[in-house]
Amino acid sequence: MGTDHAYDERFVHFVVLFNVDEDYFECHEVMEELWLEEGRNVLYQGLLQAAVGLHHFRNDNFSGAVKLFTQAENKLVHYPDELMGLDLKQLRADIGQSLAPLRAWQERGAASSGEAPPAFAPFRLVVLDVRLRELAKALAEIPFEIRLHGED
Repeated sequence: MGTDHAYDERFVHFVVLFNVDEDYFECHEVMEELWLEEGRNVLYQGLLQAAVGLHHFRNDNFSGAVKLFTQAENKLVHYPDELMGLDLKQLRADIGQSLAPLRAWQERGAASSGEAPPAFAPFRLVVLDVRLRELAKALAEIPFEIRLHGED
């Protein structure tokens, strides 16, 4: 897996883990490394928090999902609609669409009344940049385990 000058390989891998594998825990692992290396870049943190919000939501940690989606919204609101090859306007809308029913369910105290929580529905990062799309497609063709751990 060679490196591309425009996109860090970990960023590309994050996109693949998010969109193809829907492995939000591994998204966190990959992006956290890049986030720390890049001086705690707030954009990366917002992307990371969106992934962790989905991880919590899928694992029925609804308060964790609300917390992380809210933090992601608060970070991503400061960025333009398109950045790093991604449609951040759509991402903010998708986070909001996941967050609103979770927050309403929590505020109604629905968990204690036995009301079913909102159903988990993943969303994707919309990739606008053709180069990023090509890099992600090529990386996605490498088996998951090899992408994560390399070949033995």
